[in-house]
Amino acid sequence: MFLYQPPSGYCYNSDSIFLYNFIRRFPVKGRLLDVGCGVGILSLLLSRDFGTETVAVDKQPLMCAYAKHNFTLNGIDAQVHCTDFADFETEERFDYIVSNPPFYDPNVDQSSDTMRNIARYAHHLPLDTLVRNAKRLLKPRGYFIFCYDAKQLDRIMTTLCRHALNPETIRFVHAKIDRDSKLVFVAARLGSKSMCKILSPLVVFDEENRYLPEAAQAFEHAATHSIKAERETR
Repeated sequence: MFLYQPPSGYCYNSDSIFLYNFIRRFPVKGRLLDVGCGVGILSLLLSRDFGTETVAVDKQPLMCAYAKHNFTLNGIDAQVHCTDFADFETEERFDYIVSNPPFYDPNVDQSSDTMRNIARYAHHLPLDTLVRNAKRLLKPRGYFIFCYDAKQLDRIMTTLCRHALNPETIRFVHAKIDRDSKLVFVAARLGSKSMCKILSPLVVFDEENRYLPEAAQAFEHAATHSIKAERETR
């Protein structure tokens, strides 16, 4: 799968590939919404693998232009809406909502690059807004699957429960086995009463900074080829 990305500014990274690999363990089907889609990496891969009816949302016109081009390039029929998810309105409801949202604390030193700033820092899409709107747009028993800052797990769990989304499956990501986790994957479900399952962690690198087998296999299964080139905003 070929994907065009901006030659400078924010580009997708391994977080999206590993999140895609996490989502693949679920029975993905039906209507899919990708929140903060960027160039479309997550929904492109899921649409390719599962044949979903796909809608993508991003607030940045340039990212939407790349996403539309990438869907067309790869022969995937998808709707791309250029709007803030906080303002996104539709009568449709979704079986799956997925997101690699901005989650860095805005109180830390921020990137001066506007595109990177919007993609990274949580004040551009607060957690409560993300979860509240995801719940509103889910079908009964629908899944909301996303990644977030592992250090904010308490906020994640509290916010999900406040909006009646039950966290069913959690997996932590560690760069190395002896490093603290900085990323967590969460699969929450509307109307579920299941106990929360904590999966074994995903450890990315060995002591020689080589990808461990599961991480390497995630990239192999995604099989993406990135092309950095300018796109016009349309």
